[in-house]
Amino acid sequence: MINLYNVSFSYPTGEGVKGVNLQITPGEFVYLIGPSGAGKSTLLKLIYMDVFPQSGHIVVNGYNSLKFKKRYIPYLRRKIGIIFQDFKLLNDRSVFENITFVLQVTGTKRGDIKKRALKVLAEVGLSHKRNKMPQQLSGGEQQRVAIARALVNEPIILLADEPTGNLDPVAANDILNILDKINVKGTAILMATHSDKLVQGTRKRIVNIMNGKLIS
Repeated sequence: MINLYNVSFSYPTGEGVKGVNLQITPGEFVYLIGPSGAGKSTLLKLIYMDVFPQSGHIVVNGYNSLKFKKRYIPYLRRKIGIIFQDFKLLNDRSVFENITFVLQVTGTKRGDIKKRALKVLAEVGLSHKRNKMPQQLSGGEQQRVAIARALVNEPIILLADEPTGNLDPVAANDILNILDKINVKGTAILMATHSDKLVQGTRKRIVNIMNGKLIS
């Protein structure tokens, strides 16, 4: 489903990734762990093809970075859900509108929009807050909205970039439980985190990155 072959990419600052080989199979839950600046976010950006390898190549759901054209981006992104640390919600739209906006942009049939939006809100336990504005929600609730928005196009994988980084321990645990339930239903998840404590005791695969290189 996702394969990185000897992938390297560096910014002018020197940060980036070097010679990365990684495979993620359908339905897998993988933690990508490393300190700030280790290359976690860069690796995620390479997977959703926001940046492209300077050497090596990536194949995501049949899309090869060597042959990728800009017109393919909307089709690729529909198969990848992205969750950010800072939520990136539209503050002038309600919870429900934040989710339906994604479906409108991708040309979903009007009859399906409400049904799919309500379904993902139920999955993250926020059906009762669908008419609230983002600023009326707690940080944990805002992240749940972000997860619902990432899920609404029924992606094959969720890429989560430090999704618990701005949350207290209770809210962070709630987010992890939601991601677990999503994964059990068959959606693959790649979650970046700097927290060793967060992954202690997990039975999921852990990939360590340091100075742009995968070390285990």
